[in-house]
Amino acid sequence: MAGSGSTLLRLCPLLLPQNREKTVYEGFVSAQGRDFHLRILLPADLNVKNARLQCSWQLKAVLNGYHHLVKQRLLQSSDLESFMTELKTILEVALKTKQALYAPSPPPQYYSSIVEEIGILGWDKLAYVDSCFTTIKLKAEDTSGRLHLITLQLKAQYPKEAPECWVDFPIPFAISWTSESSLASVHRQFLAAAESLKSFWDTVDEIDENTWVVEPEKPSRSATMRRIVIGNNASINIEVDPRHPTMLPDCFFLGADHVVNPLGFKLSENIHLWDPANSLLQNLKDVLEMDFPSRATLEKSEFTMDCGICYAYRLDGAVPDHVCDNAKCGQPFHQACLHEWLRGLLSSRQSFNIIFGECPYCSKPITLKMP
Repeated sequence: MAGSGSTLLRLCPLLLPQNREKTVYEGFVSAQGRDFHLRILLPADLNVKNARLQCSWQLKAVLNGYHHLVKQRLLQSSDLESFMTELKTILEVALKTKQALYAPSPPPQYYSSIVEEIGILGWDKLAYVDSCFTTIKLKAEDTSGRLHLITLQLKAQYPKEAPECWVDFPIPFAISWTSESSLASVHRQFLAAAESLKSFWDTVDEIDENTWVVEPEKPSRSATMRRIVIGNNASINIEVDPRHPTMLPDCFFLGADHVVNPLGFKLSENIHLWDPANSLLQNLKDVLEMDFPSRATLEKSEFTMDCGICYAYRLDGAVPDHVCDNAKCGQPFHQACLHEWLRGLLSSRQSFNIIFGECPYCSKPITLKMP
């Protein structure tokens, strides 16, 4: 079927029906700021799979080499709107590919100047350069011995135009670029910015090395969140401020009420003990009046963080964040797994966004609040 006319009008406002039956469409399809003439002939039953396309020579030239893909998408589309969406995507890709293919090559001095800049910086600091000398990755080691990577995308007007820069920082990083700038100056700016984050990385490294961090599994240098195991089926989630890493972070507890509620009370009662002169981990130990268990210690016990329904720890990127409140049970569950379990119980009931049922392990009452 041809589908909704209003949807097609929003997608291709310059492509309009030419008859009352809407079997003929003519006009323009737009991509990359250019308009291409197109005529579409549909059969009487409006089945787009049997449509015929009449393209202008400009459109044919751009789609040269993509005809088989256009035909395939036409056969796979359920209506004219879905086909035009596919056609516009193919057209965008074709235009970008041809623009890159016929883009003028930089002059020889461009390459020689890049090679000279790398030599001044030091070839030992080069991690990667592509064949076109447009993507460059530089290695940098801060004063604490941490290794970092600086990814630069050089533009056509380099060095007159500043390159795009990507770094693994928890705060925005922007290079200052002048006519005197170079790869070496970018490297120096990065190291200066990295030094300002030394305290933050010291803080999260201490946590990573001395506690069991379950999220993220492999923290990047930009990661400010840590979910730390504090006991059987219980954890604390903290969000560290990169600019003030030893200050009290945003935090909340995950686990059974009988486990985490006492810790919440301790945090409130002992907040006056928080000393920014101490490390964040030491402050957490002081205010919570506890030592954080190590992964090795917990793995030797009967401790588990796996979901009691699907028997996995990670499910579609989610980890178990609901537990049975029964002190003798405390089994963790993924929210999705527990939701499906409770929905399948004949005895379960729902009030607004809260589902009431029974724990699959101990049969004690359990509730799930849906977002």
